[in-house]
Amino acid sequence: MTARSVVIHGHFYQPPRENPWLDEVEAEHSARPAHDWNERIEQECYRAVAAARIAGREGRIARVVNLYEWISFNFGPTLLEWMEHAAPDTYRSILEADTASAARLGHGNAIAMPYHHAILPLSSQREKVTEVRWGIADFQRRFGRMPEGMWLPETAVDEETLDVLARQGIRFTVLAPRQVETLPPGGRPGLVETSAGHSIAVMLYDGPISHDVAFGPLVRDGAAWAARLLATDKEGAEPALVSVATDGETYGHHHRFGEMALADAIERLRASPLARVENFASFLARNPATHPVTLVSPSSWSCAHGVERWRSDCGCRISEEHPSQAWRTPLREGLARLAAECHAVFAAQAPAVLAHPEEALAGYGGVIGAGADAVRRYGEAMARPGSGADGVTRALELLELERGALRSLTSCAWFFDDIGGLEPLQVLRYAAWAIELTGEEAPRIEQELIATLALAKSNLRSVGSGREVYLTGARPAVPPPLRIAAGLAAARTYAPHLAPSPAWTLTGPNEALELVNRRTGRTWRMAVTLDRVDLGLRILVLPAGAHEPIALALADLPERQRTAIAATFRTEALAQLLDREEHVALASGAPLDGMLRGVLRRKVLALRSDRSESHRRSVVQVLLLLEGLGQSVPFEAQTLFYRIWQGGNVEDPGMGDLARRMGFEV
Repeated sequence: MTARSVVIHGHFYQPPRENPWLDEVEAEHSARPAHDWNERIEQECYRAVAAARIAGREGRIARVVNLYEWISFNFGPTLLEWMEHAAPDTYRSILEADTASAARLGHGNAIAMPYHHAILPLSSQREKVTEVRWGIADFQRRFGRMPEGMWLPETAVDEETLDVLARQGIRFTVLAPRQVETLPPGGRPGLVETSAGHSIAVMLYDGPISHDVAFGPLVRDGAAWAARLLATDKEGAEPALVSVATDGETYGHHHRFGEMALADAIERLRASPLARVENFASFLARNPATHPVTLVSPSSWSCAHGVERWRSDCGCRISEEHPSQAWRTPLREGLARLAAECHAVFAAQAPAVLAHPEEALAGYGGVIGAGADAVRRYGEAMARPGSGADGVTRALELLELERGALRSLTSCAWFFDDIGGLEPLQVLRYAAWAIELTGEEAPRIEQELIATLALAKSNLRSVGSGREVYLTGARPAVPPPLRIAAGLAAARTYAPHLAPSPAWTLTGPNEALELVNRRTGRTWRMAVTLDRVDLGLRILVLPAGAHEPIALALADLPERQRTAIAATFRTEALAQLLDREEHVALASGAPLDGMLRGVLRRKVLALRSDRSESHRRSVVQVLLLLEGLGQSVPFEAQTLFYRIWQGGNVEDPGMGDLARRMGFEV
């Protein structure tokens, strides 16, 4: 028998989660105990695939394998943008695996993806071209080579999308078997000739095997998985290629220890004379696409109705809990119109500040993920000569405007069942951020979007519509520069150890601050007054030229500064509140919440003889610490306090204020 080629492809992706004003991912409570879903899935899946355990005897580990060296894979550029800084070891393992596979096969395992996870058949041609160019530029920066293949988000395809890929030098993409009318024989690649005269190969994975990996049982049994890949069909024909494609999160996140089953299957395949474990590019190099195929267009791998899941109530959903997805249509219409408005602003303003606007836009994907300093240098290089610092700033704002428009079309917002979810909220944040960058037209553009979002009705009365999601969750209540400046000013005073912001620089004394956006160079000036109160802060921010300051509290600051300052205040408070034995117990691992309940009892008992302002403040500090841990006032402490309060001077205003803190009506 001739050895068949086997390719296992993993599509690794997470929705972008960064707050667009901060360039940081904030806490997502549904991901606990992790900080956010990126962090959680990196721990469960991405690092597990990079260091998969091969089981040995007696439950011991025989080997640790970087599976990225043995599977075809793609990563969403926005995910790699996060991983490069938040999970550098895993990120490095991914790059090293591509290098190792290229040395072994002559072609690397990694393929590219459009920069954002957008449904390209629903995008304009201009948006298709930009997404593909940005995806290629980002891939080249990271992997140091031109990608041969490109994974399409949700494998969503139409002829124009394939024509764009081919014109940008992409040799192949991966599709589900039902996305072509007739399959080529033996698992071989199909050839699509576009009406514009370009051609591209389409690699068609095995649907039934991929299904049984993604949803079980094969992902739980490496031996059965390998046997299935090596089996012959009913006619006994030997396929040239058997390929599998699933979400990469299948391995370790959707299925715990799924990476171990994958490792076991690959070990068995590598040991078999009947299999050649490789990637799509190496197979295609030996077996060029010669079988013409006709697309089912538009189509995708996750919607039986083509691409309707991302624009209509087609019936595709996760559960029966939310019966209507009619909200998808106005959300699509509103954000598509917003994107068109943003493109129009770019087209009108870019020639004045960019020497070659289309060239600058095409290359921007190569620096987006490289950090603020790289972005700034790019803007200076691409700006029209003589445009000055203000011209460079506006040029970069226009490029960021395009980024915002494209981010707002991320497919995840439509995939799930209700507009009240995390993903629609996130794209509406990107929309609000993009609107800020449009300039004078911002009020009109925003009002048009809000009017359309009002038609996107949630299944939940408490959510309302997309209008409420935008106004209460996406659009900041306080102008972001003021909130950011307050956070940075407070942090440099109360948490000076905190690392600098990736997106902002703050200089000058508090009474004359300068806040600079590191990506664009845009500058804001203001004065900030800080007043520490117990374990909190009262903050006044007065923008330059304004007459009335904006009042903020510690809870209003960005998460990174807020948590660092709160930790400082908590440490200082504990140093004063705990006695020696309690400090020893805490250092030995005693739980803090239990410790604080004991401290509160001790402090309340002391009120019998000491009702001074300083002692009452110490009781308040314990209550605040408990509140910060999500604890209510303990029943026993309330009872004890009530007896002491009622046994003394109940007219004492200081004790009355403390009683309110303890939960009593006064």
